[in-house]
This record gives sequence, structure tokens and C-alpha cells, in this order.
Amino acid sequence: TRVAYLDMSDPSEVCPTGFRLYESNGVRACGRPDSSVGSCQSVQYPSNGISYSQVCGRVVGYQHGSPDAVYPGRYEGEKYGSVIDASHTSINSYYVDGISLTSGSPRQHIWTFMAGVQENTPYTYDRHLCPCAPGSTQLPSVQPFISNDYFCESGNPETIKINTPYFSDPLWDGKQCGSLEQECCQAPGLPWFHKVLSSTTTDYIELRVCADQGTNDEDVPVEKFE
Repeated sequence: TRVAYLDMSDPSEVCPTGFRLYESNGVRACGRPDSSVGSCQSVQYPSNGISYSQVCGRVVGYQHGSPDAVYPGRYEGEKYGSVIDASHTSINSYYVDGISLTSGSPRQHIWTFMAGVQENTPYTYDRHLCPCAPGSTQLPSVQPFISNDYFCESGNPETIKINTPYFSDPLWDGKQCGSLEQECCQAPGLPWFHKVLSSTTTDYIELRVCADQGTNDEDVPVEKFE
């Protein structure tokens, strides 16, 4: 049973309430509203009374600017891991640069879709790469509530450019994978996720687009989900 659906490639489709429309190179996607700080934008989909114990689906999004997956610090030149910002420890905050999929309240994690900063070598700051990228220091930073239930890709084949859309390479599809994404693109099931929940529920499904810095620096707008 399909609970949630969005396909912005359909020109008649509109973004969920509160989301900002991005348009670039023929791609239409929905991201966070303008913000100078970290934030999440949420949409909830009721189950309409349907009981479920498993969730499967897929999400297609794009990189905008310089997201860095689950980097936990404050970007102040600290030694990696020496500063853990509180936003990265709570499922209720902007713990990821990407998409958070949860059910109910309190939120129960279903899947996280991360966006890393770059897909090809060489890259100086391995702290900003996907946790699954070779040489990345992020793997210990993956939050316990995520565990292995995540996908991570980047759409940026070059150097970092702030406020730049990378809309030629969709995320979390296992395609157009650069040298830093080979392992990430071999994640089981990609592009489809499958999650067995701890119990049967009728809770709503919530999709949030999140990032821990302002939209001028980074965003991860979503084009499709189901």
C-alpha cells in the first residue's frame, strides 16, 4: 500500500506546504525555505488506519552547495570528534545533511538519506565525505539510531562551490558514482530501502529535509519519493 508519493518531474505537481521550489536544468525539487541557520522542513503522511510492520520505498534528491552528511562539529577548525554539536545527537533535530524518514511521535527512525560533499578524489577534507567513502572519518559519527539504515551519495564531481545546484546527478540511485562513492553505491537494495520495524504501528510517516547550516551554504532538495 502506498502511503506517500511525490514526483516533481510532473509539471503539475507542487511542493508540500512550507517547502521551497528549486528549478535548475529542467529539474524541479523541494527543499528547505530560506534560512541562515540549520533547520528541517517536514511533511507528514497519515497511514489512514493501515497497520504496518515494514516500510519500503525510495527517495531521489539532489545536492545543493556543500552538504557533509553527518559531520558532527561546528566548522571551527576543531579536531575531528572533539566537538559534538547537540543537533547531531537527537533524531528530533537537523542531525543530517539530507533526508530523515521517521514514523510517529516520538520519532522512530526508518531511514536516513545523506549527501556528502564530493564524489571524486582528490579531496582535502575527508571529514566531510560520506561515511561509506574510502578515507572518510565519519563512520564513527553515524548516530546509533541510524545504525546501517542509510544511503549516502554526492552529486558534486569537482571542488566545493557554495550555493551551487548539482542537479545533473540524482542522489541515492547507485548511478554516476565517482571514485569516493564506489562502496556507497553498492549498498544493498539501492535505490530501494526496506526497513522492518520493531513493532506494528498505524503511525504517520514523516519526511524531513534537513541540514545543519543555512540554505545559502547547503540544502538537499527532494524530487521524488514513494
